[in-house]
Amino acid sequence: MNLYQSVGYLALASRLRRLSESFLAEINRTYQNEGIDFDASWFPVFYLLSKNESLSIKELSEQTEVSHPAASQLITNLKNRGLVTSATCADDGRRQLVQLTGNGRALLAQIMPVWDAILVAMDDMVNDEPACKQLIPGICALEKAFKNISLADKISDRLNVEIKAEADE
Repeated sequence: MNLYQSVGYLALASRLRRLSESFLAEINRTYQNEGIDFDASWFPVFYLLSKNESLSIKELSEQTEVSHPAASQLITNLKNRGLVTSATCADDGRRQLVQLTGNGRALLAQIMPVWDAILVAMDDMVNDEPACKQLIPGICALEKAFKNISLADKISDRLNVEIKAEADE
């Protein structure tokens, strides 16, 4: 058993980060192997814009569950690459609507088959390791738990119970 397995939840964040970095590196290598100039970190924006003609930065931020500044920074990066553009919303001059440019739509056409292949490859991997079938439901459940309960408060409450028990001894 390695360190991460032996310490359980103490290393959860480290393990998830390591898994995420490994997964993203594999996906980026796939794009590179296919000669596609695409970064996996752009996926949420491209996916949402593949389903919507345009979205505001606020909508992108909310749907991807990242901060507005983080979404804005990603959009600026994609604008600088000529993949998206933004225009003032006709109904609300404060909102900027983001949409794919011609180059962005061409790139989307290249990456959609890769997305299909990723889904098939991941299904194959999960089917080869039955315990993996619980990964997505488990992540969803943990995300829900984190939204409903403050882990920091729960830890503090536990520490206070222990301190009180020691004081009573």
